[in-house]
Amino acid sequence: MNKSALPVLILLFALLYLLPLGNAPLRQPDETRYAEISREMIESGDWVVPRLLGLRYFEKPVAGYWVNSLCQMLPLEGNFAVRFGPALCTGLGAALVFALGLGIWRRRETAFYAALLYLSMLMVLGIGSYTVLDAIFTMWMTAAMACSWFCFSARARRGRVLAYAALGLACGMAFLTKGLPGPAMAVCAALPIAVQGRKLKELFLFGPLAILAAALVALPWGLAIAAREPDFWNYFFWVEHIQRFAGEKAQHREPFWFYLPWLAGGCVPWLGFLPGALKLGFAESLRRPGSFFLLSWLFMPFLLFSAASGKLPTYILPCMAPLALLLAFYIQSRLDPGEVSTEGRREESFAGAPKDASHRKQIRPFRLNAWINLGLSLAALAAFPILFFDLTPGRPIYAPGEKFKLWLCVPALVWWGGCAASALFRGGRYWSLAAASPLLLTLFSTSLLPWQVTDQREPEHIIAPHLEELKLCRHIFAGTVGLGAGLAFMLKRSDIRLYNEQGELAYGLSYPDSRDKSIGAADFPGWLAKARAEGPVAMLLRDREMEVGPSPDAVYRRGHLVLLIFRQE
Repeated sequence: MNKSALPVLILLFALLYLLPLGNAPLRQPDETRYAEISREMIESGDWVVPRLLGLRYFEKPVAGYWVNSLCQMLPLEGNFAVRFGPALCTGLGAALVFALGLGIWRRRETAFYAALLYLSMLMVLGIGSYTVLDAIFTMWMTAAMACSWFCFSARARRGRVLAYAALGLACGMAFLTKGLPGPAMAVCAALPIAVQGRKLKELFLFGPLAILAAALVALPWGLAIAAREPDFWNYFFWVEHIQRFAGEKAQHREPFWFYLPWLAGGCVPWLGFLPGALKLGFAESLRRPGSFFLLSWLFMPFLLFSAASGKLPTYILPCMAPLALLLAFYIQSRLDPGEVSTEGRREESFAGAPKDASHRKQIRPFRLNAWINLGLSLAALAAFPILFFDLTPGRPIYAPGEKFKLWLCVPALVWWGGCAASALFRGGRYWSLAAASPLLLTLFSTSLLPWQVTDQREPEHIIAPHLEELKLCRHIFAGTVGLGAGLAFMLKRSDIRLYNEQGELAYGLSYPDSRDKSIGAADFPGWLAKARAEGPVAMLLRDREMEVGPSPDAVYRRGHLVLLIFRQE
């Protein structure tokens, strides 16, 4: 691997992840929620009890909020700082993928390909530049699995001890980020590896060291939150783990096969290599410990989350790292067939192979991947006239005044198709250009979304023009938790109340000291008559909730959102 590999990875990370971070307003409910929790943590100085809108918020532990809070404290601009934590953790995850690829395959080229593929996968890219906890959690899980590889492959006792201690540290941080799924995924993936490698005795001998290290990491905060909020662990385990995993009332209930299309679509623009990578991985799993290790890491967590009642696409993000490593190994085997030859003979390399039947078979996956990417870009371009001339059934997706956004899709999709064509018509030699395929779509993503999406999902559009008027309001209400978090983050105040909805804050509102943070529609008119004597009152609602009783003094609309102002009497 030449010396330009590291600069290529850094440049790709900067273009795909860092450059677009500050372009878009925060989207509700996820980004506004996590941004506001971290802001309140900084403002209050309380780094133990997570709060949202001043209410106890026990859906997740605290480490993810710590990362986001520390990033917000950096001298970075607004939304860039809010999204910097997940992006940084994705970059660190790619570095771990590189290190693990080097440890497993012993080739810098393969390690480089794995990091390149990982950074450009659509699922990794979409979640890694978005303010949710999954990218942070995935970094710790990747670190845990990297440590487990070195646990099983270390020859010296000292190296094994250090690897198990590091494994415990990573699992402890994963637990502090999202709870039990972290240790559960590590155990599910590691057990088959230990059995296959005849390492069970070693696992039981050194495993307690990892458990001790994890406890030392998680226990201080665990004891602190138990002392401050005795009901935290009861709620966190029963509601956020048991009910979400297997309860009848689990959120986002989906069928068992739900993750299959997400896993396939998430590895675009490398989908053409997926069948061959899985086939080679299974074929080599008995001969190469690395292949079995990656397959166990990929499929055991995948099956674990598939068995859960509640499912979200982001949950399987940790599966993308082993998939990138398997894809990289398969690509390397096509570029250099001598690296993997089950018959024990070395074949010609990719660059030097003659153009015969063997060579055509060798480059087939590169051409297949290029055809898939070209087909995706052409299919998207074919949808252009459908969207431009409003040929879709129902309400037009793009309003007449924003049709110009569709023209931005053209260069982005042409770029994607051009990257594919360069590989297709050059015998697969430029296959790696697929990593740059999402570049323009990523840079233009903010400008491509229709107003009916941005106006509802990005409350900044309606809040920002009236920010000064809102700052003068004594009381402010929001129709959803996401809208309330958006108001709180932009106004830098946590005393936003909920109108006629409790949502995910129902638990926090059940405490006696928090019940005045929400008001029902029936009680609002009487409350408002008294509150207006203290100062102006504002409400940010969805348009279908606009009927609140008393007539407001000012009404501001933006898409499906409406801002009501009741001035002081």
